[in-house]
Amino acid sequence: MAGKRNPRQRIEPTLDGRRSSSDLRLDASDRVAGNGSSKQKTTKSSRSGSKPRKGKAKGGRRHSSGGIFGLFKRLAYWCVVLGIWGGIGVAGILVYYGARMPSASTWSIPDRPPNIKIVSVDGAVIANRGITGGEAVSLDEMSPFIPEAVVAIEDRRFYSHFGIDPLGLARAIVTNLVTGHTVQGGSTITQQLAKNLFLSPERTIERKVQEVLLAFWLEHKFSKDQILAMYLNRVYFGSNAYGVEAASRRYFNKSARDVNLGEAALLAGLLKAPSRLSPARDPKAAEERAQVVLGTMREVGFITESEVKTAMSQKPTKARSYWSGAGQYVADMVMSDVKNLIGTVNQDLVVQTTIDMTLEKKAEEAIADSLAKDGKKFRAGQAALVSVDGTGAIRALVGGRDYATSQFNRAVTAKRQPGSSFKPFVYAAAMEIGDTPESVRNDAPVKIGNWTPENYEKNYRGPVTLSYALTHSLNTIAAQLVMEVGPQRVVKLAHRLGIESDLQANASIALGTSEVSLVELTSAYAPFMNGGYKATPHVIKSITTTAGKTLYETDYANPPRVLSGTVVNEMNSMLTRVLTEGTGKNARLSGWQAAGKTGTTQSFRDALFVGYTSNLTTGVWFGNDDGTSMKKVTGGGLPAKAWHEFMTAAHSGLRSVPLSGGGEPEEPASISQIISEVFTGKDSFPNAPATIGTDGRKTGTTGPVPPGDIGTQPTPSAPRKTTLLDLIMGG
Repeated sequence: MAGKRNPRQRIEPTLDGRRSSSDLRLDASDRVAGNGSSKQKTTKSSRSGSKPRKGKAKGGRRHSSGGIFGLFKRLAYWCVVLGIWGGIGVAGILVYYGARMPSASTWSIPDRPPNIKIVSVDGAVIANRGITGGEAVSLDEMSPFIPEAVVAIEDRRFYSHFGIDPLGLARAIVTNLVTGHTVQGGSTITQQLAKNLFLSPERTIERKVQEVLLAFWLEHKFSKDQILAMYLNRVYFGSNAYGVEAASRRYFNKSARDVNLGEAALLAGLLKAPSRLSPARDPKAAEERAQVVLGTMREVGFITESEVKTAMSQKPTKARSYWSGAGQYVADMVMSDVKNLIGTVNQDLVVQTTIDMTLEKKAEEAIADSLAKDGKKFRAGQAALVSVDGTGAIRALVGGRDYATSQFNRAVTAKRQPGSSFKPFVYAAAMEIGDTPESVRNDAPVKIGNWTPENYEKNYRGPVTLSYALTHSLNTIAAQLVMEVGPQRVVKLAHRLGIESDLQANASIALGTSEVSLVELTSAYAPFMNGGYKATPHVIKSITTTAGKTLYETDYANPPRVLSGTVVNEMNSMLTRVLTEGTGKNARLSGWQAAGKTGTTQSFRDALFVGYTSNLTTGVWFGNDDGTSMKKVTGGGLPAKAWHEFMTAAHSGLRSVPLSGGGEPEEPASISQIISEVFTGKDSFPNAPATIGTDGRKTGTTGPVPPGDIGTQPTPSAPRKTTLLDLIMGG
């Protein structure tokens, strides 16, 4: 039929089976007849050469667009399918590993390891001890820059996500794929806290699933601020510092409450790699990372550009390579005492010590200055200092040259021979049996058994007073007094005054051959300065919880009398002369009455000076850890000079007070009391303390063997029996 053609119909093939050049394809509506021919359709456009080409091109574009669209449709379809199956798979994994976890009703936040905050007598922080190394600090207490810096660099959507951050995770995956290695992590602060609290560091699918589930639980159980506070107080910042307080103390020697913007950025930067970025190990890397944190804080809007410039202009932080400062020796001493005083520590504690930080710093300076100036010259490698008040409270303690180099406490743990600094106990025992500073003895060669003590100068002065003999440290007179008094009585008096170490009761004790610690020797001198009362050395004043509950408090308000007022007067008069005209001249103080005694051991291995004013009793030791000899260092040399430097600084600005005379004169004893004490061997003072060994049992009195240059050990003699005539005649 020759009617009008549907313009949408395509041109059919010709009867001879050939298509014209404009015929491209069969239309979807074309039908092929059974005899192989097809219906012929003609249009105007089929006769026109240009129009079909336009139609062909147009038709081709429509087909191409439809193909791409279909491809995307198929891609979207399979993405949805895979997403559904992936979701089912993830849900299955969550259910599987979740079922292997304990019931959520049993989950709880593990207690933070207890911290012991050690402070001075006026509340200044000396150290924090415990696994964490610092106390917990609330968000309100710490510098606001710290949480801002951590949130900016670790989890900027922390306050908006539900425990996991899909956007952050996707960004991290893309970034890591582009760079070819791990640059960013996808874990949120909540996930990191879950890992730190409950999980091991191993990287497995199970651990990651558990981390996500625990993050959900934390978000449900706690507020965002609570989660952030827990994280900041437990996360590791490198160099054995857990939590922001420990890290601030470790790197900046200040509390997290006082950290500035630049320091907060440095702390936040450490979280990426605490050990590698620690400023104690690599200050430059730590500073570079801190600048990245500052830039992120600016991007987030926490700080302004001017604040960034100010923070970047600050000097790089110089972290200590280790816990340093003499106060660390005090902290070690405290930690050894706390458990004995209150038992197991299961909560945060505050230990107030007797330490005066002003005196502590002056003591550290005195030791450091002396060693720096003369240590190498005289081959003295180490030194220690202890200073106590009249009650035995330790006001300053330096256990060695540098805590960062050696943590061994030479003031407390080390026991060495005191040399002639032990002689005051010999003379005090002589005063108790009736001798006086003006009593005369003959300075001449003495032989006690196979032992022949000699004076330092190798000469003899003939008849001298006891005061002169002590002032010039004559060994022959001290040996004579020991045999007159009896070694056992000297040992008993030394124990009564505060020496706790085992002492060998033989004649050589006159020259200090039994080893003692510096802290007990110094405290045993304190009765000379406080009027004759026991001064028990102690460094802990009180122990309280962080809530203020008192667990322990010292009480030395009523110490026992261990020396009579008369003996105290006599000893002070003699020991004062040691500084004014004897071996301790280098220790003299301007404007203050001071007394003391020098001590030097065999071959100059140890040198000591122990002295006191009415304010403080201080002992100083110089020597070497391996026992090697110094270059002719005596107690009147380096130790006396260091003692002078410290005591001068310690008494600066204080009103001078003379030494105590022992209080009111004592009432004379009745004849019946005298006779009773003579025949029973009893006196009015408490018994010597029992020496306790490391196994908790009482030990004997066997002590170290005397040095070779003093002579062979004499056979211990029986205590000299004091007669009634001796007491009446004062001899």
